[in-house]
Amino acid sequence: MAQQRHAVPPPLKTEEDYIPYPSVHEVLGREGPFPLILLPQFGGYWIEGTNHQLSGAPESPPTPAPSARAKLEGNHTAKIYRKHFLGKEHFNYYSLDPALGHLVFSLKYDEQEHLHLLLRTRARTLHDVVPISCLAEFPNVVQMAKLVCEDVNVDRFYPVLYPKASRLILAFDEHVLSNHFKFGVIYQKLGQTSEEELFGTTEESPAFTEFLDVLGQRVQLRDFKGFRGGLDVTHGQTGSESIYCHFRDKEIMFHVSTKLPYTEGDAQQLQRKRHIGNDIVAVVFQDENTPFVPDMIASNFLHAFVVVQLEQGSDQGTLYKVSVTARDDVPFFGPPLPNPAVFRKGPEFQEFLLTKLINAEYACYKAEKFAKLEERTRAALLETLHEELQARSQAMLGLGPEDERADNGAAAPGFFESFKSLLVPGSRRGRRGSAIGLGSVEEALLVPGKSPSRRRPGPLGSRRSSAIGIESIQEAPAGRDGPAATPEGAGSAHSSPESQRHQDREKPEPPDFSRSSSSGSSFGSAPEEPSEPGRESRSPSGTHRDAFTDTPWPDDPPGTPTGRRPPESPCPEIKIQLERPPPHPVRW
Repeated sequence: MAQQRHAVPPPLKTEEDYIPYPSVHEVLGREGPFPLILLPQFGGYWIEGTNHQLSGAPESPPTPAPSARAKLEGNHTAKIYRKHFLGKEHFNYYSLDPALGHLVFSLKYDEQEHLHLLLRTRARTLHDVVPISCLAEFPNVVQMAKLVCEDVNVDRFYPVLYPKASRLILAFDEHVLSNHFKFGVIYQKLGQTSEEELFGTTEESPAFTEFLDVLGQRVQLRDFKGFRGGLDVTHGQTGSESIYCHFRDKEIMFHVSTKLPYTEGDAQQLQRKRHIGNDIVAVVFQDENTPFVPDMIASNFLHAFVVVQLEQGSDQGTLYKVSVTARDDVPFFGPPLPNPAVFRKGPEFQEFLLTKLINAEYACYKAEKFAKLEERTRAALLETLHEELQARSQAMLGLGPEDERADNGAAAPGFFESFKSLLVPGSRRGRRGSAIGLGSVEEALLVPGKSPSRRRPGPLGSRRSSAIGIESIQEAPAGRDGPAATPEGAGSAHSSPESQRHQDREKPEPPDFSRSSSSGSSFGSAPEEPSEPGRESRSPSGTHRDAFTDTPWPDDPPGTPTGRRPPESPCPEIKIQLERPPPHPVRW
């Protein structure tokens, strides 16, 4: 078993499973010219632009025409809300789907009798335009949402009442849009076939310097005010200058390998790799004919490379050969390379190259690694937007967090949560009255450790009652086995209703509505003996009875200490104190 547990697993692939591509060293051992890009031995990449043979006169390479401006790709759905909804009359709604998660729905009815529908889910944003003439009847909001996505399964959508909700929704929709890009630039000299050799180059050839001028302009990093792409613009720890470009309202900063700090003795050159290795797209410039292999650079982020090689021996100006490679899960991106993929140096080549780089990054976002990251980010942002719209809408209605209702998008509180709120003193729900006298449940079920002296009833304040007598639960007598009441003042033996309730709280006993007891009131002016524990003055209906004269208990046997019962009494006895006590005590 131990040998099986530590056995080396078999390789995932064998020679029978695939035909390996030739290595770069094998290719360099052959006779040239060599291709710009070689696929790794295990594959995993695709290549665009493999033909670089000029047919006909070399002075007329197929460069793009100035009028044929390359199209920038991007997330056009993210711009729909700003273009068709913002600043126009429309309606926003939110809901929670058990399968799709949080939903935010926008709809607009235009003058051409079209419904513009925009539904946001945690996976994507769906948009559709539906003519009213195609519908048998005008749909409700749930039906409109199902026109966009049939998987919607909610009972209703809740309207957004916050006046500034459009700003929140716009910020969510456009969080995927960016006008800032950073790309790596790697200089590959003749014969360099490893990562250490690529990052170890410190000198720049005239051809590489000329190519950098095509990409953008040189800028000093210290106190640079534009997009810096993670470079240090204060202390100069990432070099003194870099290449920057402003292209179609977008800012691009290039991480040039030869301009990043070089560290002596560091074979990996981590100061350079930590910038270029964290880019998603990189440009590889080749002085001479040495193939580039995508797995030369170990990186989890680099997904696409644009390889540019100088055409040697041209007497018609500077010509560049271009090839593109990307991982298999990266979709194809434009503009497409011409055939043959050869360009003349000029503004048209710069525009084509920058457009290709930006579109490459947008395409890489659709790869599996970045798509999962974007989905998690989108789900978290959508949940935040949903909660914000719900809270703001309730605030507009004057409802706080404790006033949420199940019919307004909030989950209904459970039984124990509702009942717990009745037991906690100071709870807003616990102090609400109702038609059946629930407002007194908090006073009846006192919480141990809390002083019940918040309310001090006056002489007539204890005559409250309810339709079902819930107030009587509070005022019913508790057990009589507790300690004697503590006098409130020096030489006073009066027992107030507050102290009696305090004793009832410490030793509660189920009330009995068939009996009632009475004792002297704390407002009596005549001297009296100390009252027994748990005994109060009550009327037959269960409420306090206010009497202004008190007399000792008539049934106490002689010699019994005040406030104590004879030890032989197994249980307390019920006595009624009348305004004029009879000449002889009445024993029940």
